[in-house]
Amino acid sequence: MAGPVLEMRSIGKTFPGVKALSDVTLTVHRGEVHAVCGENGAGKSTLMKVLSGVHPHGSYEGEILFEREVCRFKDIRASERRGIVIIHQELALVPYLSIAENIFLGNEHATRGFINWNNTLRHATELLRRVGLDEHPETRVADIGVGKQQLVEIAKALSKSVKLLILDEPTAALNDEDSGKLLRLILELKKQGITSIIISHKLNEIRRVADSVTILRDGRTIETLDVKAASTTEERIIAGMVGRDLDHRFPERTPHEPEEGTAPALEIRGWTVFHPIDRQRRVVDDVSIRVRRGEIVGIAGLMGAGRTELAMSVFGRTYGRYAAGTVLRDGREIRTKTVAEAVGHGIAYVTEDRKHYGLNLMDTVHRNISLTALRTVARRGMVDEHEERQVAESFRTSMSIKTPTIFEPVGRLSGGNQQKVVL
Repeated sequence: MAGPVLEMRSIGKTFPGVKALSDVTLTVHRGEVHAVCGENGAGKSTLMKVLSGVHPHGSYEGEILFEREVCRFKDIRASERRGIVIIHQELALVPYLSIAENIFLGNEHATRGFINWNNTLRHATELLRRVGLDEHPETRVADIGVGKQQLVEIAKALSKSVKLLILDEPTAALNDEDSGKLLRLILELKKQGITSIIISHKLNEIRRVADSVTILRDGRTIETLDVKAASTTEERIIAGMVGRDLDHRFPERTPHEPEEGTAPALEIRGWTVFHPIDRQRRVVDDVSIRVRRGEIVGIAGLMGAGRTELAMSVFGRTYGRYAAGTVLRDGREIRTKTVAEAVGHGIAYVTEDRKHYGLNLMDTVHRNISLTALRTVARRGMVDEHEERQVAESFRTSMSIKTPTIFEPVGRLSGGNQQKVVL
């Protein structure tokens, strides 16, 4: 194997009240695909932000060597000039600009302040061909799917002469087909000499594309393993992530046995919803579901099958145009025309897009927790701040939300801890 292209030595990073990283070491060899895995809050994304200059030199302990030179990146542009490019889990694309405009945003083909559009479109076409994306470069980013947007992000990285590509949960929002295309592209970039670091919870994907895997737990390096070695099993990786051997990967399950003669806790009958714009298109067509008390019911289907649309339309009709159907709780028909009515009947909805629909990222952890139930922490129309803090602290403890304080802006938390706040 080629020598190390990257060495991160004794990296430490502290936020107010939280030690996010402690003596972390990471060595990545030239031309390899190196996976970094760990539980939510293990420090994976923080480590990559240190590497890419999001957290500038001076805000962390330790040193970074890239191509055998000590690096002190003051911002993300400094790391990009050295060929280190990070693609965050939340894609940094402008939806109403074209693919070409997004690829060269901040790095335009310009002379004396004027953009050369012929060169821009020609170069963008070459990059799209390189990543296997068959789209015209003048197509708006808003008009392509998330899988294709990931490829645009990689094309954007290639435009910056990338040497080390960092992908943070690249397949988290993709279906199996788009995930497969992206993983094949990572292997193709490897053949072209590009080194990659991939952060992922999906162990099957790590085994498919990675050469090595570094496991983090509680902000510390546990070990680095050769993925191809016979001893590197998924069980060993999981044990390293959680800190104990697992007799059962999933919790033991007791089959549910409903009581005879009891009505379903929730029943949906003949639910039909039309697309919000195309009034002739049925997105949800005559769906009926029965959920008994204590059951966990899974709703499966391909992307576009109507799973999310069903859930959102039942929850206060927040999607599409209602056409027909009834909702019953404990055998009695209920109204769920508004979110307030749905919540009043004890129905909650955890969105797949927490940053858009689930959280106010600029507000604090404790305000986000209490936001949907202010009446429970209010007295005579005024929020009881002491009660609100107590409620938030109880959830912080019971759900192990990793945050310095409940007054921390929720946008600063890791993705997994943000999801806990949503719950």
